Amino acid sequence: MEGEKTTMTKVVAPVERVVFELNGERQEVAAADVEPSTTLLEFIRTRTPFRGPKLGCGEGGCGACVILIAKYNPKTDEVTEFNVNSCLTLLYSIHFCSIITTEGLGNTKDGFHSIQKRMSGFHASQCGFCTPGMCMSIFSSLVNADKSKKPAPPKGFSKLSISEAERSFSGNMCRCTGYRPIVDACKSFESDVDLEDLGLNIFWKKGDKHPDPTKLPSYTLGGGICTFPDFLKSEIKSSLDFNDASISGPREGWYCPKSIKQYYKLVNSGLFSESSVKVVVGNTSTGVYKDQDLYDKYIDIAGIPELSAIVRKDKGIEIGAATSISRTIEILNQESELTSSPNGSVVFRKLAEHMSKVASPFVRNTASIGGNIILAHKYPFRSDIATILLGAAATVNLQVSSKTLHVNLEQFLEQPPLDHSTLLLSIFIPHWASDCKKEHTLVFETYRAAPRPLGNAVSYVNSAFLGHVSLDKSSGDNILSNLHLAFGAYGTKHAIRARKVEEYLTGKILSASVVLEAIRLLRETIVPVEGTTHPEYRVSVAVGFLFSFLSPLCKGVIESGKTLSISEDLVDTDNVHNKPLSSRRETLSDDEYTPVGDPIKKYKVEVQASGEAIYVDDIPAPKNCLYGEFIYSTQPLANVKSIKFKPSLASKKIITVVSAKDIPTGGRNIGSTFWFGDEEPLFGDPIAEFAGQVLGVVIAETQPYADMAAKQAVVEYTTDGLKAPILTVEQAVQSNSYFQVPPERAPKQVGDFSNGMAEADHKIMSEEVKLSSQYYFYMETQTALAIPDEDNTMTVYSSSQFSELAQNVISKCLGIPFNNVRVITRRAGGGFGGKVVRSLHVRI
Repeated sequence: MEGEKTTMTKVVAPVERVVFELNGERQEVAAADVEPSTTLLEFIRTRTPFRGPKLGCGEGGCGACVILIAKYNPKTDEVTEFNVNSCLTLLYSIHFCSIITTEGLGNTKDGFHSIQKRMSGFHASQCGFCTPGMCMSIFSSLVNADKSKKPAPPKGFSKLSISEAERSFSGNMCRCTGYRPIVDACKSFESDVDLEDLGLNIFWKKGDKHPDPTKLPSYTLGGGICTFPDFLKSEIKSSLDFNDASISGPREGWYCPKSIKQYYKLVNSGLFSESSVKVVVGNTSTGVYKDQDLYDKYIDIAGIPELSAIVRKDKGIEIGAATSISRTIEILNQESELTSSPNGSVVFRKLAEHMSKVASPFVRNTASIGGNIILAHKYPFRSDIATILLGAAATVNLQVSSKTLHVNLEQFLEQPPLDHSTLLLSIFIPHWASDCKKEHTLVFETYRAAPRPLGNAVSYVNSAFLGHVSLDKSSGDNILSNLHLAFGAYGTKHAIRARKVEEYLTGKILSASVVLEAIRLLRETIVPVEGTTHPEYRVSVAVGFLFSFLSPLCKGVIESGKTLSISEDLVDTDNVHNKPLSSRRETLSDDEYTPVGDPIKKYKVEVQASGEAIYVDDIPAPKNCLYGEFIYSTQPLANVKSIKFKPSLASKKIITVVSAKDIPTGGRNIGSTFWFGDEEPLFGDPIAEFAGQVLGVVIAETQPYADMAAKQAVVEYTTDGLKAPILTVEQAVQSNSYFQVPPERAPKQVGDFSNGMAEADHKIMSEEVKLSSQYYFYMETQTALAIPDEDNTMTVYSSSQFSELAQNVISKCLGIPFNNVRVITRRAGGGFGGKVVRSLHVRI
């Protein structure tokens, strides 16, 4: 083993530190002091005084953790700035980078940035939990827009366009404020914006014919913040190993090979196993498929030049697998402009437009195009990229040990899961310009149906269609050939080509009957797997996509006069460049009730925007603080026989498990109480009454350790002697299972209901209304900090909407007087009723 370590060291020179800049201050972390699985968010929130980036979803989907990363290229002397999700970005991947959080823009001590002031002035914050992430998204958009070659704007404005302003935070979520005032705050930086169209603000009165732009907080072109300090540039230039971000301390946990050869020497060294090592580029896959155990070794392949190479060929372009999705979009847009043939430019342009709706801007900045395809290959991942590349007839290059394989994407997706001995090198995308004969016209379209149009949402269905269209000389009708019809995300393991539909349509004159038969064949092909939600909807959407693609080419299907003629010009049925911008409508009241309705600035918004507003999870943890995570029941109404843990790295981090047997003498197993007086136990013991009930709490040294350790729990159940669970309202009625309403809370009849209904002009003879369960969806997760105090007292910092009830339940559970429990709630990051009763388990 020692000999193997020596060989490995020659391959990857160890660097015992990671150096970066955080809000103007140099940070140096010894590789032995921090686990390789540590995220940038965890480091910032636990090792520095900054609390601006928040932990919301932990999946890269909400934008609460967004920060700005700047990278310096010493060869070109250029700085590149982009936003990332710090909850997904691993700490060791930011060697020699500059990091800016919202505190770095402005704060109480140094003064607030104009972004933070305008967020306040336009009433763009309520609970404030999402506001720091919003500010960082706007700042990144301003910095990148101001670096463009657009004409210089008037003083105090930026080069940002209205369209860019509206899309600047398409990956940020807000549950309180609504996006209109946030959009207005961002639009106020745009030089061509009509100030009268902006919403209520404190800078001028609504209705002013000539708002004064000088009343807006001043803005300096470029953002007014140094994104990359000179000291870090000098350190990079003077460091002989600035190009080697390999980190290998005593734990030997982080490796950065600089070539494919080094990568294979690492994986073949005998130091790695499939279960203990993780190969990463941007680590964004963790947001989709959560790690089920800790990894003690990571291989970062982002630094392998061959995996980021861009090679332009006669028939298309080859993009390295480690190229980020954002960079891929830039390349495709550049190639579409450089390609002289309209047939060639359409494929690249359409692909770029569709990719810009994949995930969020922050995920696209770090996620690699190859990683997305690997996910689509390994899991039933609803990948838009795999589908549209399949429709464009893309191929992939694979390295299998010493062999290089070239296969089409369809074959690759159907292969069994790959191990670390196979490396995805690149993706080749043909432009089809040279394949299109003079009498043929290339048609390429992509489609997606998703909850949000601008991205940051997984598709219900996606598709991509490519084909050559020619005219039948005798009839003048259109004929399709060389078809590629790709569908994905409808409830399938991976994207597929509708081969039967392709074969049927090829060579046929398009008519209404031909389109109808193609749709029938498609319905036979698009069959969602069992368990897929809304299968009928997904099939109908897929059919609609195919119809939308074929109908403009087919006479007699769409309205007369709207059939697209095929000539040398490109058929393009989706003019995305003319999408309408958002609009507004407001109803203004008079001054009769002033100051009610006046745009008065909300208290402490600047503090929320600067990240200085303290939420429960922002409170510095006291010394020797431990963290907990629930073990939940996965079955309804079952006896819990035992709780064991898998033999894993995460299980080794468990300090103890707290359950019902640990409730103090005199205390009760109570987790919450309801308006009707009923109580719900804190722990399902000995019976788990419903799926999702708490069975125990795993205790560990850090929250990530506790979260991961709870996943290792293996619960054994038995249903012997138990009745079937009641799962519906109808079953509850049949079983006479009702809440016992106390007399003082029973509803009192007002008037004669029977006579009122009999005399009503309109009667509902019979109707049924069913309401599904509600998802509260607050940005700040349930959290509490409990600190034991003297004389058997307890201080609990709680993100609660009902502190009195929390005090009541905690005291009953611990068996101590009410006055021995002090519950402190300074602010909550959203609640919507979800932090009234359901939050009490966390407080206890």
